[in-house]
Amino acid sequence: MKRVMIIGAGKIGETAAFLLQQSGDYQVTLADSNEALLQKCTDTNIHKTKLDVNNAAELQQALEAQDIVLSACPYFLNVKIATAAAKAQTHYFDLTEDVATTNAIREIAQNANVTFMPQCGLAPGFISIAAFDIAKQFDSLDSVRLRVGALPQFPTNSLMYNLTWSTDGLINEYCNPCDAIHEGERKEVMPMEGYERFALDGVEYEAFNTSGGLSALAEILDGKVYNLDYKTVRYPGHCQLMKILLNELKLNKKREILKEIMEDSIPFTPQDVVLVFVSVSGMINGRSVQRSYSRKIYNQEIAGKDFTAIQLTTAGAVCAVIDLHTKGLLPSNGFVRQEDVAFSDLIDNRFAVYYNN
Repeated sequence: MKRVMIIGAGKIGETAAFLLQQSGDYQVTLADSNEALLQKCTDTNIHKTKLDVNNAAELQQALEAQDIVLSACPYFLNVKIATAAAKAQTHYFDLTEDVATTNAIREIAQNANVTFMPQCGLAPGFISIAAFDIAKQFDSLDSVRLRVGALPQFPTNSLMYNLTWSTDGLINEYCNPCDAIHEGERKEVMPMEGYERFALDGVEYEAFNTSGGLSALAEILDGKVYNLDYKTVRYPGHCQLMKILLNELKLNKKREILKEIMEDSIPFTPQDVVLVFVSVSGMINGRSVQRSYSRKIYNQEIAGKDFTAIQLTTAGAVCAVIDLHTKGLLPSNGFVRQEDVAFSDLIDNRFAVYYNN
């Protein structure tokens, strides 16, 4: 039985702990510096421990007793955890969307004899694995477009949005430069730009550039695709209001204030839907072809507990990758990209079942 420590007892961390523990194949420890968060996890089969990741010695000692560590912490703590994992020789996974953090972990992973695999959630993570799987079916590529939205089912406010996951991660995506390939040239594009409208299943949506969702696709497909981009999906009207807050009121330079405003003013909702859409076009056997992948996942009950769609899709994706690693289907050492995962293995994994509902 593999020993897994999940650091970060928020919504995603607790969900991942629950899913791994329910499988019966993992001995799970949930760690956090906040005892109140730990107490919210009432599963007596999950060990809970208080842990301060800023205490390097304490962190390394805790990881030496584990086979695997999953960081479900804010992105700015992940380098500390990855550094400790390297010293403890513990396999490392995380959910970060932050490009700079991922690059730093890539450096830590050099010559390591354990695995370092960041960006294992929904986006980045599942979406880039799905997109790369479709892209490999083409002889030559024209465009690869990734679209993901974590949305309320019943929006009522002017932003047409409710908080469903990390506010730090959300702000990071809205404010940082975005990887893309435009007309054959790899470049950084501005967040909140590249605006578009589309309809899916009769519902109108908007989409715009956000940071971090591509994982390593821009690096892998550089020189092989004419256009590649990742955009976040929202209901119409959200983008314009956020641009006023970020650009005109300059809250993109005052992120802590923006976080406080959002968490104080925008309610959390347990009734959400995750939209996943990939569209790839190019040439197959001399013919111009477009192939797409689309899913809508809703909040649901699992083993008597209610979970949001973003909890299940994010935690389900990282648990599936951990499970594939445990089964020997991923590299056992060094830096591992999301695109190294076979989509058929991922989608057939027991923890990714939510994507098939």
